[in-house]
Amino acid sequence: MNPIIPTPGHEVSRRFFVKRGALAFAAIGASALFGPDFLRASVLAAEPRRATGGRKILVCVFQRGAADGLSMVVPYGDKDYYKLRSEIALAAPSHKAGAAGVLDLDGRFGLHPALSPLHELYRAGELAVVHACGNPEGTRSHFDSQDLMESGAGHNKNLATGWLNRMIGVCPEDAAHHSALRAVALTAQMPRSLQGKEEAIAFADLERFGVSTGTAAIGRKRRPEDPGMTGSTASKGFEQIYENAVGDALHGAGQEGFEAMGLLKKVNPRNYTPANGSTYPNSGFGRSLRQVAQLIKSDVGLEIAFVEIGGWDTHANQGSAAGQLATRLTEFGGGLAALHKDLGAKMSDVMVLTMSEFGRTARQNGNRGTDHGYGTAFFALGGTVQGGKVLGQWPGLSPDKLHEGRDLAITTDYRDFFAEACVRHMGVAEKDLAQVFPAYQSTANRFRGFARS
Repeated sequence: MNPIIPTPGHEVSRRFFVKRGALAFAAIGASALFGPDFLRASVLAAEPRRATGGRKILVCVFQRGAADGLSMVVPYGDKDYYKLRSEIALAAPSHKAGAAGVLDLDGRFGLHPALSPLHELYRAGELAVVHACGNPEGTRSHFDSQDLMESGAGHNKNLATGWLNRMIGVCPEDAAHHSALRAVALTAQMPRSLQGKEEAIAFADLERFGVSTGTAAIGRKRRPEDPGMTGSTASKGFEQIYENAVGDALHGAGQEGFEAMGLLKKVNPRNYTPANGSTYPNSGFGRSLRQVAQLIKSDVGLEIAFVEIGGWDTHANQGSAAGQLATRLTEFGGGLAALHKDLGAKMSDVMVLTMSEFGRTARQNGNRGTDHGYGTAFFALGGTVQGGKVLGQWPGLSPDKLHEGRDLAITTDYRDFFAEACVRHMGVAEKDLAQVFPAYQSTANRFRGFARS
């Protein structure tokens, strides 16, 4: 098993290990960190965060690779859109366009037809769009922009923690009732946004719990050279891995954790049947969302879930109503709609936010694709969302309105989008936003109004 290697700002002390139970083991594809306390607390679960309702849950979906917001939410009412995209533009809604036309939202914007399951949620008032959103201080580098967005740091590359981890620290939750599964990433490695001092765990697949291979990690910054899967632990028992991780200092202290782990495994994701006839995409993204739903229904104290979906870097042959991008959007929209349907009434306590590091160029390139851009479209979905609206200030696509003469401008800072969910859904005090987003002042007057107060 590879050792746990903290990065600067993420030092893991012996005191931390003693306090948290000190079990580090590789499981479920790649990175995972659990301890006896982690597992025991997850089984016992936490009490509801608010006496007046259920535990509020935030699900973050990162579209890695820079999703084209101008194709997801098409500004068909902007005449310049068609001038910029002669081959890949989507048709305005009309009888002539039929199924190839966009799904009208408000007479100016329309959803890509591959997102038809989300159109139904929009019309039901449970999906809101914030267009021209992103990081005004970002770069055109995928890795750097993802890192900056997940850190919530604007352009500060030295901030070691992630915005979701910092948000957990200021949520109005009784510390005595924290669950070890309070913050979970369904990813191979701990995402940047959940790195920090607050408890968070990452596992790639609940169905492969305890039988796969990978690397143990905590508070480790994701690096381009990191392998997706290294080392072999399939032949080792958890007790052996436990002993390797913590040595003699806590010898024998892990039995409670192993018993709790056995209880947690009774959740048995392989036998899970989604409710209400919900069908998830047959993909890693669909599987991750299905497991998020199962964790929510199992009442293990989940408050934050992180899921990612790649494949948005459409430099060539992007397509319009059909093609490469449409295929990816079908998976994306189908997965989100399946989660909503599966959770049913529980969705009233769940908010889903979608995000991407930046958008695509407004003008198509010579390969019938789009290059790295700037602004894009973010979605908010759930029972606490005031949906049925395309929000934000539309900057326009005329040559004089484009960012650097090529991109959709940003009129909503991504931190204001996140902050609105923090305050109005998760109950973070507005005064504490400075801890979640240091060096940035987000206030309620910057919110776009997608979340109920």
